[in-house]
Amino acid sequence: MDDASKRSALRDAAEAVGFVHLHVHTSFSLREGALSIGKLADFAKADKMPALAVTDTNNLFGALEFSEKLAKEGVQPIIGCHLTVDFGDGKRLAARADDPAAGRGSVVLLAQNEQGYSHLMRLASRAWLEPEPGDTPHVTLERLAENAHGLIALTGGPSGAVDLLLADGRIADAQERMDVLQGLFPGRLYVELQRHGAPQEGRTEPHLLDLAHARGLPLVATNEPFFAARSDYEAHDALLCISDGSVMSADGRRHVTPEHRFKTRAEMREIFADLPEALANTVEIAMRCSYRPRTRAPILPRFTAADGAPLDEEAELRRQAREGLAARLAFHGPAPGLSLTDYEERLEFELGIIVKMKFPG
Repeated sequence: MDDASKRSALRDAAEAVGFVHLHVHTSFSLREGALSIGKLADFAKADKMPALAVTDTNNLFGALEFSEKLAKEGVQPIIGCHLTVDFGDGKRLAARADDPAAGRGSVVLLAQNEQGYSHLMRLASRAWLEPEPGDTPHVTLERLAENAHGLIALTGGPSGAVDLLLADGRIADAQERMDVLQGLFPGRLYVELQRHGAPQEGRTEPHLLDLAHARGLPLVATNEPFFAARSDYEAHDALLCISDGSVMSADGRRHVTPEHRFKTRAEMREIFADLPEALANTVEIAMRCSYRPRTRAPILPRFTAADGAPLDEEAELRRQAREGLAARLAFHGPAPGLSLTDYEERLEFELGIIVKMKFPG
């Protein structure tokens, strides 16, 4: 198929599908998401969605369950993550010197292929393992650069690395971060637009459009749902208060809008009717993503002897266990009321279970 045919096929698919959700939080976005994976599967099936992405905050806890349930319903699962990145520019941007979060912002990463999913797993793990104790989950820009292949990046919406600076009037700094992301994800970076009615979205959208136009970057429309319906808004607002240790009457606390609910494709087409290319690009991204994780048997090691020959794992397990028991009994002796035979019989019982379950390795 030549390029013209590919473009024609993409236009036809975009017109038929209309919109694909690419920035969705489930209840695995801990203390901020209130959508179950089962509910998402029901929504996708009811709206005849051909594809749907999950992008929980700094984790992939629900990735396998999401993949299996969506595929069972005939919906293409797209695995992603809403990841916090430290861009290393905090000292220059911070209002105070001791603000470690000044250089941080989020990006949305979507796995295109198996390599991308492997990199996504590594990034999500590093976000929790590498920060200093007491710090919040995040990865460094260097770590993101090491694991960028196989991933599509969205600029992240209002909490994104670029949007946060635009909302604060730091246009030049936002341009620098956009340059960094464009360098890390050549041909795989999309400028994300959201329209939930929040004031920040209205302030930043003109700048995002300008940045995208100046750099030749594609736009993508997203909805960022945290809950199912408008009727869930107050309960979700209370969840955010609990998460932040705040009260609903507090000024300046974190909150979202009632429109951060899960919307249908028709609703999203209406919201972004003036930017059809941003809708079409959601379908393009879904078509660029071709991997999902699957349930598989545990991958256990296979041992070899010192000379490299295959090892009889059952025999080796029994040998080491019996020798270990003999050494412990020789040093400690049996407990009061128990004989050597009691220990030996118990060991054989336990070994039998391990062998029966085929876990001697």
